[in-house]
Amino acid sequence: MLRSLFGISLLIYGLSAYGQAGKPLPAVKIIATGGTIAGEAATSAQAGYTSGQVGVETLIKAVPTLSKVARVSGEQISNVGSQDMSDEIWLKLAKRVNQLAAMRDVDGIAITHGTDTMEETAYFLHLVAKTRKPVVLTGSMRPSTALSADGPLNIYNAVAVAADPQAVGRGVLVSINDQIHSAHDVIKTDTTATDTFMSPYHGLIGATAYGVSQYYRGPFKKHTVQSEFSVDNVNSLPRVDIIYVYEDMPGDVVDAIVKLGAKGIVVAGVGNGNMPKAVMDALGRAAKAGVVVVRASRVALGFVGRNVEVDDNKMSFVAAEELNPPKARVLLRLGLLKTKDPKQIQTMFNTY
Repeated sequence: MLRSLFGISLLIYGLSAYGQAGKPLPAVKIIATGGTIAGEAATSAQAGYTSGQVGVETLIKAVPTLSKVARVSGEQISNVGSQDMSDEIWLKLAKRVNQLAAMRDVDGIAITHGTDTMEETAYFLHLVAKTRKPVVLTGSMRPSTALSADGPLNIYNAVAVAADPQAVGRGVLVSINDQIHSAHDVIKTDTTATDTFMSPYHGLIGATAYGVSQYYRGPFKKHTVQSEFSVDNVNSLPRVDIIYVYEDMPGDVVDAIVKLGAKGIVVAGVGNGNMPKAVMDALGRAAKAGVVVVRASRVALGFVGRNVEVDDNKMSFVAAEELNPPKARVLLRLGLLKTKDPKQIQTMFNTY
């Protein structure tokens, strides 16, 4: 009797590792970093909660149907709210993604992450992950203990996308709320809504429903294996600060940032990346001192064009184009690992 039960259990396990056609299911590694998706609250019906309380194995156990779409295993890189995401975690995560992606027995990678800085981490990986295999970030807007928690289905869909051959070569993706976004395009637009993520310029990469996905397009700019950036031998990233421009802003804010050691400054300017004269003059001094200045905009949407309103050629500034300030900061930090020449960095903004 015991032998019979043992044989049945082996059969069930074996079948769970294979798809309907009898082929082995793709192998997906889940890397957990923390965030709301791993958060807990005192009750199931309250707004307040603590991020990064639940481990990766608990997240996996909350989605038992994962075994139908992939052979899943997990590892914990960190367990923080994404407001505490750091360069140390970024570099550790990027290097681990590249290690896993190089393994023959890994077909895709899903990363759980807090939503507050997900767009920055995703874009960072989009530029430094050296693989065509799917790398897919997901998160949630409600903690794991909430009524109607959105995390389990988001994990299920993210794993399904990471396991999907159609996702190969599309760069780093964000799968959340039944949508698939390019890391280059996605932004968070609402503080609490589950449909907070949008890709306003180029639209969605695709959509997914209970693990079944359709794809509309690929990324328009260079990424991953096409990218010139690498963090293989990088242990720290250059300091780049973002300044938010406002009415009658003084220039001494810029001077202070330069004195504190910033190698680059991203301007969240008014309108088309503009700023008061005092700030313009201070940024001009910074640029002459070798600090790379990138003009972005505090406006939610829009393209910051070169030499529009501001003479970038004269000031030796860089125009961020469609990148918002946080993503412009990501690209500038990687660019500064290679050069301080604003002309070369402008080419990077045109390319990535």
